[in-house]
Amino acid sequence: MSWPLVTLASIAEVVTGNTPSKADDSFFNGDIPFVTPGELDLGYVNTAKQTLTDKGAKVSRLIPANSVMVCCIGSLGKVGISSKPVVTNQQINSLVVNEALASPLYVYYFCRTLKNTLNDMAPKTTVAIVNKTRFSALKIPLPPLETQKQIAAVLEKADQLRKDCQKMEQELNSLAQSVFIEMFGDPVTNPKGWIKRELSEMLSVKHGFAFKSEFFTTEGEYVLLTPGNFKEEGGYWDRADKQKYYVGEIPKDYILEKNDLLLAMTEQAAGLLGSSILVPESNKYLHNQRLGLVKFKDNGQNTVFYSYLFNSKSVRLAIHSSSTGTKVKHTSPTKLEAIQVGVPPIALQNDFESIIRTIELNIMLNNKAKSDYEQSFNALMQKAFNGELNLGNAKT
Repeated sequence: MSWPLVTLASIAEVVTGNTPSKADDSFFNGDIPFVTPGELDLGYVNTAKQTLTDKGAKVSRLIPANSVMVCCIGSLGKVGISSKPVVTNQQINSLVVNEALASPLYVYYFCRTLKNTLNDMAPKTTVAIVNKTRFSALKIPLPPLETQKQIAAVLEKADQLRKDCQKMEQELNSLAQSVFIEMFGDPVTNPKGWIKRELSEMLSVKHGFAFKSEFFTTEGEYVLLTPGNFKEEGGYWDRADKQKYYVGEIPKDYILEKNDLLLAMTEQAAGLLGSSILVPESNKYLHNQRLGLVKFKDNGQNTVFYSYLFNSKSVRLAIHSSSTGTKVKHTSPTKLEAIQVGVPPIALQNDFESIIRTIELNIMLNNKAKSDYEQSFNALMQKAFNGELNLGNAKT
């Protein structure tokens, strides 16, 4: 099926955002969301970290609900749709859609296909930029309005399945943290009255090796773990697209084993210091000098329990409080090992691991479903804008 291709500017007013002067406090902290790229790629947008007052919005460019926002500077191709009037910063071009010609939701899903196009268009400069003129000239297939709404309805349903999986993953992760607090209480304040001990009595921490940068590659046998593999809230972040490998000589005793416990010893990013991960099983892993490897002094401790202990708010706060450094905070094995925590019996630690393993199994199954829905959604997107989507059962 062939539909006419029209420019984005022919179906919408294109509005480039702007930032009010930060010298005037009266522009900020009101009720109007001030959207930046960080709020995009989440679907409908009705909140933002920063807000503007009516006065701030008047000196900016207020866009209405159902405007499609596309990042055209920096994180090219991040997209959102406003569910209320908002202001955006200058990195974002917004499409105020003429709803007599086009469905805003249809335009939103089309814009979600533009990431590669925008990256290819951008000049190879330090900061990727696609200007308003070039963005406005991009072509969109334009079927009849009723067909657009049907396509948008199909894609929205498929998109919701992905979002449901994302929400379930968050809930399962929150459940694991809640189980830890329910069973053991706060490790530092120790409300359950466990025997309080210095971490040094149970474990020691050893820095990783300063591997030589000339031996880093984009593929190889040994995966190099860095703070970049740590989630801010704790846990392993598989960054396959940015992963580093090491092909130089491996120093003795620096090859990690499955379920070794690693700690972030430097801040590197907000809230990262003290975060922990358990080493995955699928590859051979090394860790650099900004990470610390936990070694237990006897077999009477449970690694899974301690991974959650280190990721608890109170222990992370204790690590941060004892850290040094001005620009980048960091801790040392000695300071970290001096922290005192309540230590429950090993039997209870093992019971906790059993519960966590069940939760992890559910997370794995959920992630498999999320991946399947992602593939289905992408296939639907491709068919939708090529005019190949079967709309026989679609309802608006």
